[in-house]
Amino acid sequence: MRRHRVAVIDDDESVRTALVRLFRSVDFETFAFSSARAFLSEFRDLTLDCVVLDLQMPEMTGLDVQRYLKMVYPSLSLPVVMITAHDEPGSAESCLAAGVAAYMRKPVESTALVEEVRRLIRTAH
Repeated sequence: MRRHRVAVIDDDESVRTALVRLFRSVDFETFAFSSARAFLSEFRDLTLDCVVLDLQMPEMTGLDVQRYLKMVYPSLSLPVVMITAHDEPGSAESCLAAGVAAYMRKPVESTALVEEVRRLIRTAH
């Protein structure tokens, strides 16, 4: 049985590093990206089970990434967990309407995040 594969996209290096450590500690194969563009440039070459994506990033937001994936890959059933430190009115609704599977506020509780990702992967398969 292959390990679960998750991508972490966050422009904050400390958050990205912490998330990578978290997922690796539960034996997930983890790919880290500092920007949406870096992730999208490699996306086609990756086989992923889930994406953990920061909402607020420069140049291209997490919501932009979600919309792009849905537009370019309309049949894609890859679950996306959107995380954000800036929970503005309507953000969760916009993300969920765009097809995000889960929306969580930073600081994200480690156990809750891992459980949510595992649940989403089980549901997607």
